[in-house]
Amino acid sequence: MKGELDITAISVHAYASVLDKYALLPSGSSMGDGYGPMVIAKKDYSLSDLPNLRISVPGEMTTAFLALQLCIGRFNFVVVPFDRIFEHVESGQSDAGLIIHEGQLTWNQRGLKLIVDLGAWWMESTGLPLPLGANTIRKDLGKQTMQEVSDLLKESIQFSLDHREEAVRHAMQWARDMDIPLADRFVGMYVNHWTLDYGERGREAIRRLLDEGFRKGFIPNPVDLEFVGD
Repeated sequence: MKGELDITAISVHAYASVLDKYALLPSGSSMGDGYGPMVIAKKDYSLSDLPNLRISVPGEMTTAFLALQLCIGRFNFVVVPFDRIFEHVESGQSDAGLIIHEGQLTWNQRGLKLIVDLGAWWMESTGLPLPLGANTIRKDLGKQTMQEVSDLLKESIQFSLDHREEAVRHAMQWARDMDIPLADRFVGMYVNHWTLDYGERGREAIRRLLDEGFRKGFIPNPVDLEFVGD
């Protein structure tokens, strides 16, 4: 928010708050292509039940939070660190939880129920992937520097995709309770052709998400997107 970082990963929802400082880089995004953040619970609730429940969420500026608002409207929530949401639901402190990251692959191992997959819901509603996170760069660096960084970032991602096995092994030092096969599956979900360059369809997905957020009153101002390379 203070513009202290030259380059940063950011949730697409949060990007709507820093439009004056940052432009979107075309590489480094995470797109949920028919899958994404999920609402889970101990009980088999229906989607219509959710607005009346207490839901633990990983943050108000996450794209997951915006997507759930678009899906069910305003709801009762409590902010909980993303890696404690399972515990919050299982202990009864929340009726349901909005899970992100590797929890999307492990919820069923805990005997929990899936209420809604927001990536699947968004795809059914719009025909577009759900844009979760993106890389941004400070606009005051100038167009030439912004483009040079963009090109280098794309080269780096292409290299990691070309050397996937080695890259996954390297990334395991930051894995949270995942073995290599699970980590590789998670990487396949969110580091892929969308990450290399989300293209026009990805751009349309970002526009649509933030426009819907504004139209429904969850984002205060209209969003005029700026993409590096435009």
